[in-house]
Amino acid sequence: MEDAENNFVYAGFWLRFCATVIDNILIVLLTVMPVSMIYGFDKYKNNDSFYLGPWHFLIEFVAPVILVIWLWVRFSATPGKMLLRLKVVDIKTSGPISFRQAIIRYFGYLPSILCLLLGILWVAFDKRKQGWHDKLASTAVIRVNK
Repeated sequence: MEDAENNFVYAGFWLRFCATVIDNILIVLLTVMPVSMIYGFDKYKNNDSFYLGPWHFLIEFVAPVILVIWLWVRFSATPGKMLLRLKVVDIKTSGPISFRQAIIRYFGYLPSILCLLLGILWVAFDKRKQGWHDKLASTAVIRVNK
């Protein structure tokens, strides 16, 4: 959907979904290898617990949070969004988002997902293609015309 006032096109649900799939594949590739090297692949693969040790927690849980927030603030996009020519912008200024907005947006995924994915699916029906996490952080995902 195009915003005539700001002269950009909001990214729709399926385009954003594809970007998320790409990002999640990259995160898995970047986290599974080091954790399995530290704790052993058999222990990693056959573990019933969510916690193998401090390195597991740092690599699989903390590092992705820091990386995604940094990418949004520094480049206005994650690799999946970059590949599909999308940007996360401040809804009011159309400019880059702040560190505060990035944190709110990241943790805004929790209610978006926990409410039966309603906050994520909201993107498909919203006029600005915003999910709940976008609304909480005053952000939007737009298409880049390069």
